[in-house]
Amino acid sequence: MSFYEHLFVRSSLFYLLYTALTGTAFYVWPGLIPYFKASHVHAGLAGFLLCMVMGVAYWMMPRPGQIRQEGLEATTYFLLNAGLLLRLIAEPSMLYTGSPDLRPLLVISGLLQGGAVATFAFAMSRRVFTKERLLQMAEERKKTMAGPRGGD
Repeated sequence: MSFYEHLFVRSSLFYLLYTALTGTAFYVWPGLIPYFKASHVHAGLAGFLLCMVMGVAYWMMPRPGQIRQEGLEATTYFLLNAGLLLRLIAEPSMLYTGSPDLRPLLVISGLLQGGAVATFAFAMSRRVFTKERLLQMAEERKKTMAGPRGGD
């Protein structure tokens, strides 16, 4: 497991904890629901679920030719988490204060998360092949590794 794959899984657990704590807080302080409900749901779905799926997919999805995609993993991780954290701060603040001045932060948050999804989709598209194509790629590698033989 690479450094960023590890961070994805660890971060997903942070969002799971955030989701559990906010959900519990809603029973103790129902007045928080209007301000944190959307963030609670977003942390659970995009934070916990998406971070876990992305981390595990980067870790376990086949890597033909054992390609490494650490740059794409890092980009996905930082875009997703920057967007998520920005939303978890800006959205409840905007709802509490009623200030539309914070709306651009939510737009930036959405763009960051969208960038993470696009980066992830690009990275996975480079890894997903049919069984037949994987076998063909393996044959091509064998031929390349064997190279030309002297005297043949």
